[in-house]
Amino acid sequence: MCSQGANFVLRVGSLMVLARLLDPKDFGLVGMVTAVTGVLSLFRDFGLSSASVQRGEVTDHQVSTLFWINMLVGAVLWLLLSAVSPFVSKFYHEPRLLNVTLVLATGFLFNAAGVQHSARLQRQMRFTALSVIDIVSLVLSIAIGIVMAARGYGYWALVGMTVAAPIISTVCFWMATAWIPGAPRRQTGTRSLLRFGGTMTLNGLVVYVAYNFEKVLLGRYWGAAAVGIYGRAYQLINIPTDNLNSSVGEVAFSALSRLQGEPHRLKNYFLKGYAFVLAMTLPVTILCAVFADSLIAVVLGPKWKEAAPIFRLLAPTMVSFALINPFGWLLFSMGMVARSLKIALVIAPLVMTAYVAGLRFGPKGVALAYSVAMVVWIVPHIVWCIHGTVISFKDVMLAISKPTLSAATAAALVIPFQFFFGRRLPSLPQLLVGGTILFAVYLWMLLYVMGQKEFYLDLLRGLRRRPASVDKALVPA
Repeated sequence: MCSQGANFVLRVGSLMVLARLLDPKDFGLVGMVTAVTGVLSLFRDFGLSSASVQRGEVTDHQVSTLFWINMLVGAVLWLLLSAVSPFVSKFYHEPRLLNVTLVLATGFLFNAAGVQHSARLQRQMRFTALSVIDIVSLVLSIAIGIVMAARGYGYWALVGMTVAAPIISTVCFWMATAWIPGAPRRQTGTRSLLRFGGTMTLNGLVVYVAYNFEKVLLGRYWGAAAVGIYGRAYQLINIPTDNLNSSVGEVAFSALSRLQGEPHRLKNYFLKGYAFVLAMTLPVTILCAVFADSLIAVVLGPKWKEAAPIFRLLAPTMVSFALINPFGWLLFSMGMVARSLKIALVIAPLVMTAYVAGLRFGPKGVALAYSVAMVVWIVPHIVWCIHGTVISFKDVMLAISKPTLSAATAAALVIPFQFFFGRRLPSLPQLLVGGTILFAVYLWMLLYVMGQKEFYLDLLRGLRRRPASVDKALVPA
């Protein structure tokens, strides 16, 4: 959890610095390409890292074969993106995107070279090593981006930062594992791994297209500036969610995969992690919604004030993802990737239709439509995911009830404060005073009124212990 806190600080800090060194159009230009490269990046490991983690036993021959499959996929993606780079430039009517796309395409090769080494660390539950590598690659890539931006390289600073990250992390993965893959072999039993990984990849592709299609639409019809403003609001609203889901999900997926044969322990483990994610997300969501103007002014600076209403409209998606994302751990760990794919095939057209409906009103319309679609989808998603599992809808409601009531109480106090007093203060004091009131009331309600103090202390103590003992620390025998 400490490493993810550092990750959060680094990401927000880099965003604060780069937002002041670069213009919205710089972010928009790179955002146009990353909306495309992000689709192809889903194929970079073909789901084989998750497949090797989820499987009970994997031989060294199988992992070596998977490594070379990953390298082949990476090379194909590099060539494919390089080939379509002229079409990307033409689609957006932006000639500068040709070279940007060609450079970003090289990232697929570096990513592919580190996939199985990263999976090896995760399978061994060496989460400390993974966290250190994540921080090191993040610090160095951010430093490269900031130096380039300060020296006037403009949008190339973002390109350099994006390409540097996979290079650094892959080098670190190889050093940490000290594993050299052998030659690929036939008939090593990788077919079932490929089937699992392929289904996960298709699922990820559908979800990615659904959650990023709006950036393509905005870039095509509203231009680079609109993508830059929307993209920074979207990035800032997703940093807490992504960091939290990554820190908890990484451990949860590995542990739940080991508990497939113990339904009672699996249920308890999942519900504790689920309650924790929601409890951490709710106060941050309220802070983002109520103090959007102050947050944007403090984090991004005055030239980004147009992002504030978009940021506020996107805030409900934080709660939506906190409520639905953890079920991905459950389904994938139990091998239920087919159900996850079916769910993705339903949600994709729902949110894409919402984007189209809001597009005529620009970034604000898209943000509002996106949030409405995600909130509407919460209950159907939960019901579908838990059907036929050991977890009931009542279990889920009990897990979320206490954090939700605590958050509602905190919101009922902080909203009047902001309306009557907060707006009279400058941005930073407004944020500090309002945030203190919000979190103080929320924690008092959750830990003392709701009697959850020992629950969360035990949970945090368990997360600080050695990774191999995480399931014992968090799950009652």
